[in-house]
This record gives sequence, structure tokens and C-alpha cells, in this order.
Amino acid sequence: MIAIKSVVCGLLVASLAPSVLAEEVSLIDPQLSQFQNVYAYGKAEVVGDVIELNSIGNFFLLTQKTYKNFVFKAEVKMPAVTEYSNSGIIFRAQLKPTQDGYHEAAGYQAEVDPSARKWSGGLYDQARRDWLYPTHATRSHPDHHFIRSVLSEWTEQQGNAYKPGEWNQYRIECRGSNIKIYLNDILTTHVIDTKDAEGLIGLQHHGSKKLQDTGKTDNVVRFRNVTIRELD
Repeated sequence: MIAIKSVVCGLLVASLAPSVLAEEVSLIDPQLSQFQNVYAYGKAEVVGDVIELNSIGNFFLLTQKTYKNFVFKAEVKMPAVTEYSNSGIIFRAQLKPTQDGYHEAAGYQAEVDPSARKWSGGLYDQARRDWLYPTHATRSHPDHHFIRSVLSEWTEQQGNAYKPGEWNQYRIECRGSNIKIYLNDILTTHVIDTKDAEGLIGLQHHGSKKLQDTGKTDNVVRFRNVTIRELD
């Protein structure tokens, strides 16, 4: 009996090992070699161990590689500015051609929303279905790919997960159609959706009008400790 139990336990450990023990890889290096810029605008540079983003328009610094099932982590710090400032992390993103010969990203986006709305950690579908969770009165367009939200209505705890002026850690877990977003270790989104099984990951700067008008701005979005662990 003991021998049988040992064999069964060994098989279970072996079946779980590829996902549980997969290496966590940093996506930051001085050359940003893991990323690409497919937009006509937007700038990214590494300062110390931090990626700094600036842009005149909605911009995503995208990975070179596509990812399917994974645990992605990143810390983001938003600037203290008076003009509109917004960010996010797009994932399982697809590239769409633009009229000017460039590309833009469309896909799931973990929202970074420092506004009074407090929807940081929510799930937006960039350039497609808009808000998937929480739902917006006029900007939510789920289709047949959206199976359900495991969580109920957006709560005060979820809204307060984001800490203004601080480094905020996002953890995005994708396993098949199961999509989870954690913000500072609080589960803010858990949906079942089948739209995309694989795609790029990107870091967002929503754009600075001040930069566009004057060529200068302090509206810089910063990311650090950007890592990914691929799962089977």
C-alpha cells in the first residue's frame, strides 16, 4: 500500500512540476531586447532597473514573443500630474494594421486607473469589446466569447486595492480561458473568456497632451520587476 501511494504521489508531482517549477524570467534588460515598438510614436527606455514610458498617444511597448499560459508580474508607478494619466498591461494581444502603415495592439488589458472611478485591476478589452469587468453603462460589449465573471459586483475592497503615488504590483494569471488579475495580492478580476488563447504582452502609456503640445512632460509611467513564468 505504501509503495502504491508513493507511485501515485510521484506521478502527481511529475504532472504538476512543469507548471509549478517553470522558471520565472525577467523581461527587463538595458537594451529592452524582449520588447518591440510597432507604433509611430511612444518612447521607452531603461533607467536603472525601471522601464520609463512616454508618449503623445495611446501606446503599448510590446513583447517580441507571444505567450499562451503564464503568470506575469509587474510593478507600476503612475506620475503625480494634473493632466489625464492612465496605463495598463495588455496581454494575449493581437496586432492590427493601421491606416498609416503601422500596427496597434488589441487584446485583454489589466487596467491601471488612478482616477476617482477606481477601476484599477479591472479588465478592459482594448480596441474591441471595451469593459468586460466591471461593466460600464455604455462601454461594455461582451460577445459569445465572454462566458462569465466569477466575481460579482465591483467592491470597495477591489476599488481600494490600488495605492496612489506608490509602486503597485500586478499579477496576471492565464490558464486556458481562466483569466485572473491580482492587484497588490487582491483578486480584482476573474473571468472565463475564450477570445484569445495566445498573444503579446505590453506596457501602456495612454498619451500626454502636454508632451504633444510642448515637447516636454513629467507624465512618465514607470514599470519595474517585470517577470513572466510560462505554464504548460
